[in-house]
Amino acid sequence: MEALLNRVKDTRNLLRKHNIETILNEFDEECMKLDLEKRKVKYSKMVESPFRFFRGSAYLFYYDMTKIPFSFHTPVDKPTWIQGDLHMENFGAFQNELGEIVYDVNDFDEGYIGSYLYDVLRMSVSIALYGEAQGLTQKEQKNRIKVYLQSYYEQLNRFKKEKDDPFTFKFTEDNTKGPVKKVLKKLAKRQKDHLLKDITYINEEKKRVFAWSDEIHPVTEEEKNKLQSISEAYFHSIDVDDQQDVSYYTIKDVARKHGTGTASIGLDRFYLLIEGGKEASGVDDLVLEVKEVRTPIPAYFLPYRNHFWDKYEHQGKRVVATQKVMHHLEDPHLGYLTIDDREYYVRERSPYKKKVKATRLLTVEDFDLTLEIMGKVTAKIHSRADVDTEKELFTHESEEEILRAIGKDFDAFCSQIVFASMVYKEQVNKDFELFSQWVKEKFDI
Repeated sequence: MEALLNRVKDTRNLLRKHNIETILNEFDEECMKLDLEKRKVKYSKMVESPFRFFRGSAYLFYYDMTKIPFSFHTPVDKPTWIQGDLHMENFGAFQNELGEIVYDVNDFDEGYIGSYLYDVLRMSVSIALYGEAQGLTQKEQKNRIKVYLQSYYEQLNRFKKEKDDPFTFKFTEDNTKGPVKKVLKKLAKRQKDHLLKDITYINEEKKRVFAWSDEIHPVTEEEKNKLQSISEAYFHSIDVDDQQDVSYYTIKDVARKHGTGTASIGLDRFYLLIEGGKEASGVDDLVLEVKEVRTPIPAYFLPYRNHFWDKYEHQGKRVVATQKVMHHLEDPHLGYLTIDDREYYVRERSPYKKKVKATRLLTVEDFDLTLEIMGKVTAKIHSRADVDTEKELFTHESEEEILRAIGKDFDAFCSQIVFASMVYKEQVNKDFELFSQWVKEKFDI
C-alpha cells in the first residue's frame, strides 16, 4: 500500500516536472533559440530563488493562468494594452524627457494586447513571493496584495471620474512617500555624468571609450561595423519631433552588455556611446542601449490580434510603441532597427536608473507605501492606451471596461485575486523545487 501511495505522489510530481521541462524546452530552445551555454546562464540565475524563477518563466505563468476561468476578465473585444511581465522588479526610477526624475514601469519587452487581469495577477503573485522572501507571514502577504489592488482600483476610478488625467499622471519626489521618495531624492543629487564615469573613461588619445568589466565587454570588429552601419535606419525610426542633427547620433564606441535581467538572458544587448551634445568635456555624451527582442510571451497564449500585428510586426517597433503609450514623456531616443534578421529596439541608458531594492522595504509600512504607488502606476499604464491614443486598435476607454469587469463588489474581486495569487505562489514554490532538480540533472547546475 505504501508503494502505491508513493506512486501517486511521485506521478503527480513527475507529470508537473515533465510539463515544466516541455515548456522550457519549447520557449528557451525553440522560440528563443538559446544554446546550451546560454540556457545554463539563465537557469543558474533562476535557481537562486522562487522569485527569480518566477521572473524567468513567464511562459509557465501564462500557460497555467490562461486555463483558469476567472470572473473578472474584460471581454475579448475590449482588451487592454498590458505590460505583459508585471512584477516587483519591473518598476523603477529614471529621467523623463523634461529632465524630471520619475518613478514608473521600466520594462516593455512583453507588451501586448489582452485582459488587464494578467498584469494584475502576475504582479499579485510577485508581491506574495517577494513578501515571503522578506519573512512576511501568509496573512501579511495577503494584506500587501490587498493594498496593491485597492490602490489600483481607486486610481482607475479617479481616472474615470476625471479627477486625475492618465496622460499627465506621474510620480516624482514631490508626490511620493517612503522608499520611493528616498530613491528619487537621492537620484536628484546624482550628477548627469554618473553613468559615464562608471562605465567609460578618457583614453590616451583623449577620446571617451567604454571601460571593460564583468558587465561591459568588447565586441568583434564585425559587430562594431554592423552597429555603426545601421545608425541611419535607427535615425529614421525616431519620432520626427525628437530627431536631432545627424551628428548627434555619431557612434564613438560600442560594447556588449552582460548580466542584466533574467528572462532576457540570451538576447543580444549592446551599448552605443554617441556624441550627444558637443561640449569639449564630453559630459553630453550619451549611452544608448540596443536590445534584441522577440515575440512577447503573452502573444502565445492570448487571443491573436490581426490589427495589432499589422501595425507592429517589427518587435522593436512594438516595444517602442508600448513604452510610448505607457509613458506620457517618453525617451526621445526611442527607435528600432534590424540586424541580420534579428529585431532590436533602442533607448537611452538613463544615468538615473534605479529600483527600490528589497533592503529598503524594512517595515510593512515601507512595503505598503511602495505598493500603493505601484498600484497607481499600473492603473495609469492600463488607462493610457485606448481609443484616445490608438484608434486603430481600440474603440473603448480601458479604465471604464476594467471597472465594468471588476463590478461593484470590489471585495469579491479582491478576494478572488488574493486567493488565486496565494495558491499560485505555492505552485511556484513547488515548481521551483522541481525545476531545481531538473536543471541539476540536465544541465549540471
